[in-house]
Amino acid sequence: MTSAPHQSIAPAAVTATEQPPHHQLRLRLRPKALTTGYVDGAWWPRSRDLAAELPALLAVLAVRLGVVPRVSYNLAEWDTAPRQIAADGVRVRLNGFWSRPAHTLDLIAGDRRRLTLLVVPPGTDPSAAHETMMCATRRDNADTVADLFRTGAQAAEGSTVDSPEAEGGRIPQQKTKEAE
Repeated sequence: MTSAPHQSIAPAAVTATEQPPHHQLRLRLRPKALTTGYVDGAWWPRSRDLAAELPALLAVLAVRLGVVPRVSYNLAEWDTAPRQIAADGVRVRLNGFWSRPAHTLDLIAGDRRRLTLLVVPPGTDPSAAHETMMCATRRDNADTVADLFRTGAQAAEGSTVDSPEAEGGRIPQQKTKEAE
């Protein structure tokens, strides 16, 4: 008597090369309060691949918004994206528009609450990105998107930051003998 080949029901082993790299999400949100201004927070994605960047963002924002079934974005700022993605088992519709305000992303929750994020371009200088994100998340921020980028760039010129993820903010600029 012969038996059929044995098939394992154990999941295939995942190698380190198959696992996506784990990076801390570069996201800052304004404190929950009355909504004023143009944005509710700032996000600095690592690439222009919206389908790859969104799942981690949606997982973190689920705590504040719940399920997010729809995202609106500016077509010019992202690589070609599918019309929908699956994130944590939820189908998320991606709506790209040419007329969408530049450097913003709208996340629309299932209960129709909307969160608008300032999107700092992936290649932005770390100091400027950090300062722009800090300006965007001030409680009283009412600056336009253009003003936020301008203010962040100006603030970054006068300071250095080890890393945008670093806690502690600015490192004072050292004086040189020429400056004295």
